[in-house]
Amino acid sequence: MSVLDRLGQRFLFAFDPEAAHGLSIAALKCGLPVARRPVRDERLKVSVCGIDFPNPLGMAAGYDKNAEVPDALLGLGFGFTEVGTITPLPQAGNPKPRIFRLTSDEAVINRLGFNNEGHEAAEQRLAARKGRAGIVGVNIGANKDSTDRCSDYERGVVRFAPYASYLTVNISSPNTPDLRNMQAREQLGELLSRVTAARTAAAAQPPVFLKIAPDLVEAELEDIAAEVTEKAIDGVIVSNTTIARPGLRSADLAGETGGLSGKPLFERSTIVLAKIRKLLGPDRAIIGVGGVDSAETALEKIRAGADLVQLYTGMIYAGPALPGRILAGMARFADMQRLKSLRELRDSSLDQWSSKPL
Repeated sequence: MSVLDRLGQRFLFAFDPEAAHGLSIAALKCGLPVARRPVRDERLKVSVCGIDFPNPLGMAAGYDKNAEVPDALLGLGFGFTEVGTITPLPQAGNPKPRIFRLTSDEAVINRLGFNNEGHEAAEQRLAARKGRAGIVGVNIGANKDSTDRCSDYERGVVRFAPYASYLTVNISSPNTPDLRNMQAREQLGELLSRVTAARTAAAAQPPVFLKIAPDLVEAELEDIAAEVTEKAIDGVIVSNTTIARPGLRSADLAGETGGLSGKPLFERSTIVLAKIRKLLGPDRAIIGVGGVDSAETALEKIRAGADLVQLYTGMIYAGPALPGRILAGMARFADMQRLKSLRELRDSSLDQWSSKPL
């Protein structure tokens, strides 16, 4: 980290995590921080689901929940950004405190619970930027007290299809009661059928991704892959946060409920990624997320089968210059390996990762 990044981190870490998040959003709205000119390198370009990404690095959902700063995030160097999770109705989420920094682990536990301003507010912001360059995905969810969660996802598809570069169906947050049950085959089949029908009827037909949890067993992954293939879902995002607590040093916070993200998630999420790639085959799109905090971890996701990668928690600990550093590292790696495209790396460690036990 640069001296400026360290000073910025020290300032933000003086606040509780949720307040610090709000300050970072406010800073981006004001044009801060000013990032160096993003790396633009032909070898980093990747085409996925008919979309030409300038580079494979994205900001994961969860940071820009209300679509307030997608263009500012793209300005930091990200090849794409994903807003949300957005639910039909505004909701406050779970009681505070609900975000915890595990600094010695470079991790975070959150139990936010899809706190967001709802469809209407996000749609207004996305409509206002329509026509601008930049790839912006929209992550949709269901309200906690919804009596028909499938309907919530249908409404999200119809509402955001005209504005989204792609849509993400998020059924893998551990912080909405029973939401992860929708990953079970029968429920998932109904949901994906209704989502694809809603997209067909919508004003536009962007690609649809399914975001899954890392806390799944082999049989569950097989069921998910079967339904994704049968319903012709465009891709999978692997993975959301974990309810496991793998070898944490922050013992005082390890018992907090919620989803764990950051460095400790890297191995489990990468194993699940590789297993899903094996099940889906080479053609279905996969976005790898979980523990990405450097060029090497991003490249390893690609080696394990990812077409694109996302991060969020890594930037909390490494600062807003992280996307630029990762892209510069990727370009140096391409130089050293004399690659024409990073796509040449994909699946090169697939067998190694997919053979690891869950």
